[in-house]
Amino acid sequence: MNNMIEENLKEMIKQAIINANTQISEEIKPFIDQYNGPFSNVIKDNYRISRSTGLPLCQDTGMVEFFCFLGVNFHLKRPLQVILDEAVSEVYSVSPYRYSTVDDPLFGRKNRLDNTPAVVHIICCAGGRLDIRFLIKGGGSENLSRLFMLSPSAAKEDVANRVVEHIAESGARSCPPLKVGIGLGGTSEKAMVLSKLALTSSIYKHHQDPHYASLEEEIKERINSLNIGFQGLGSSITCYSTHILTHPTHIATLPLAVSVDCYLCRTGSVTFES
Repeated sequence: MNNMIEENLKEMIKQAIINANTQISEEIKPFIDQYNGPFSNVIKDNYRISRSTGLPLCQDTGMVEFFCFLGVNFHLKRPLQVILDEAVSEVYSVSPYRYSTVDDPLFGRKNRLDNTPAVVHIICCAGGRLDIRFLIKGGGSENLSRLFMLSPSAAKEDVANRVVEHIAESGARSCPPLKVGIGLGGTSEKAMVLSKLALTSSIYKHHQDPHYASLEEEIKERINSLNIGFQGLGSSITCYSTHILTHPTHIATLPLAVSVDCYLCRTGSVTFES
């Protein structure tokens, strides 16, 4: 029975990865359809061709980063990392997707030729379900990831200023409009993971705390006032949405992490019950 569960799970993940690489997000599509600035026809033709042919939306088919909410009563025979790596390898090995993963990060940088290993975060939780969210993370957007260690006395204006200044300096290099993820609190690595997880949220989802929801909207409006625009060409919006995730932190620290997703926002999710 576990073998069947694992095979079904793997097939669901494979199809979700294919969809994310070839089918424009229904949340993002209206923004692209309404855009009439420079190269608008090319951008629109791109997603139409991908949808009809199965060719990838972008030549940078990225690294796949998974966030797995694993219920304590959901049991697998093999490690989840192994199953997810098989799914990624099987998709990328037979699809016209670019291999983007090199083995040694500094010396040699030899391509692994199957886009593995995936980056996998496992979060244990109650219940008998496995909820997986993932990002197809291209190099342009990944290079905009930043960690700032703010003073614990920093105010919301300091957080907003640091995020907006970073996007003003570098945002045009990651194919805007952007989805902006912000991790606040925890430790340095926790904040970075939160900022990535925030990118899996719907662009219409807001923080349930009204103070943070207001800060999300303020940062988004300020980023859009930069007029970086589609593809950095100064026309239309610069930011689809801003999402903040928080975590308790040390009394002497205030980690602030920023991650962004490019205009395609290639994400997906799978829910599986044993």
